[in-house]
Amino acid sequence: MANYYDIDDVLAEQEFLPVLFQQGAEGVGLFDSGDDANEVEAGAKVELPFCLARDLHVRGVVAIDVPPYFRKVSRTRKEIEADAAHVDLRSRCQYFYELGLKIAPLAGDKSIGPFLLVAFQTRYKEVLVKAHTAASAVASKHLTLLTNEEVKLCEAGQSSTAAFKKWRMGAPRLQKAPVLGRKRKPIE
Repeated sequence: MANYYDIDDVLAEQEFLPVLFQQGAEGVGLFDSGDDANEVEAGAKVELPFCLARDLHVRGVVAIDVPPYFRKVSRTRKEIEADAAHVDLRSRCQYFYELGLKIAPLAGDKSIGPFLLVAFQTRYKEVLVKAHTAASAVASKHLTLLTNEEVKLCEAGQSSTAAFKKWRMGAPRLQKAPVLGRKRKPIE
């Protein structure tokens, strides 16, 4: 279930997934755009939002098909293995890591977790290096390749760099404490 107060969690659950209906269903024809009838037959492949697909999967109505970018043999996996830092994950899924963590237990694919870990670890260093060193023009181009989680990480890195520079250029490094400036009163 989504965290009710986290908008990113809610949006991650709105990503569409391919599912296969295992049973026929009436009154849900709007899911199958190729059918004018108001029903979906058993064996129909349809794309549903994750939140709906999860609930239907738990009830045994649909089988979740892993999206192409999470499959064991996929172009995305090969690209991440080759050079993860330059793969455009945002175009595949804006909430790549969040959705992957939610799909893995439902799909029964144990390779998704380690794949996400490797992808995040290899991209993490590059994201922080660019956040701390890149000019704004280069950083904005780089942000178009990042997932929502990575964008937050990059913005946190940029704000910490700005705060460090402000501190470094600001007041003198060592200041005399106001308590030390006062003299003690003599004891009589």
